[in-house]
Amino acid sequence: MRHPRVRTSSFARPLADLVAPVLDPVLLRRGFGHRDLVSFWDDIVGERLAACCQPLELKWPARSRLDKAGLDRSATLVVRVESGFALELQQSASQVVDRVNAHLGWRCVARLALRQGPIERRGTAPCARPRADPAAAAAAACLVTGVADDRLRDALTRLGAQVITRERDPSTGPR
Repeated sequence: MRHPRVRTSSFARPLADLVAPVLDPVLLRRGFGHRDLVSFWDDIVGERLAACCQPLELKWPARSRLDKAGLDRSATLVVRVESGFALELQQSASQVVDRVNAHLGWRCVARLALRQGPIERRGTAPCARPRADPAAAAAAACLVTGVADDRLRDALTRLGAQVITRERDPSTGPR
């Protein structure tokens, strides 16, 4: 007896799945094997560095040079940097290379090449969070009195106040 085919896929797909076929060929022409380096640049180098620089391309050595023994097979990461920030990035180049290699999981990048110029700013919409009411903040503060670290206690208080506010009024949840 044959069973009818059950449709398992839905029409809803993550945006990344739809953008990947368009983005991947462009990134491949720039030497990027995959889009992780561009997509997660802020996470790799940190917000402060990412605000002033962005990856342009990975330059791999020519194949004829790869065949000779003893030459480095790692790529050079070309980064566009704002002119006022170039010296600071040059001083922290080894940290950036280490972070990129740690993110990729292998020694992909050996050097950093800086190109000075304006970087493209990505617009980020601020997240509109509802304010926690004072009673919820006070209740959350009572729950975290045993935490010794001030910054951690403040963060937990803010988180707890948001959770308590959301439990009291579910309409203030994420939209």
